[in-house]
Amino acid sequence: MLKKNLLSIAVVAAALSLAACNDKEAVTEPVEPETTTDVVVEPEVTPEPMVEAEVAPEAATQSIAEMAAANPDLSILTAALKAAGLDGMMMDAGTYTVFAPTDAAFAAVLTKLDVTKEELLANTDLLKSVLPYHVVPMVVNAADIPYDTAIETVNGQTIMIGSDNVITDASGNKATITATDMMATNGVVHVIDTVLMPK
Repeated sequence: MLKKNLLSIAVVAAALSLAACNDKEAVTEPVEPETTTDVVVEPEVTPEPMVEAEVAPEAATQSIAEMAAANPDLSILTAALKAAGLDGMMMDAGTYTVFAPTDAAFAAVLTKLDVTKEELLANTDLLKSVLPYHVVPMVVNAADIPYDTAIETVNGQTIMIGSDNVITDASGNKATITATDMMATNGVVHVIDTVLMPK
């Protein structure tokens, strides 16, 4: 009986010892900390409104005469200025506004007058009357055109420009301004589709 009791005590002691070992392991096992992910919220940035950079206009490098000579659509005007001896004035320092007729505009005049280009260029009296009628002795940019107002030209007669950019000359002819504000060192050029005729 004593042996049986001792055996029972030994079994209980072993069981308690084993349980104590298990409890110790449970305590000493490292506990992994819970990982939390921090979310960083960037502050909202209000985009600044876009501002267009101001671009300075290119400085003019050619005189009115040089600009006309470089433009293939103004070749007859260039030849006419030379024939009339007015090309020097268009190269000199000054402030001019030139309403420059295209070659097509001169072609219409040749047909109307029934003359050749050479005959027109030989008629210097006509050229000296007609060409200065296309020149205003001040700079008038497109934005500054005084609409429906008589504008005096270099030859002393006036032209009238409507708000539709149509010029009426002293003879009642109409010319449309097709290109504006071609800046030169001595003024500005506006291209027109008809030759202006003084009285």
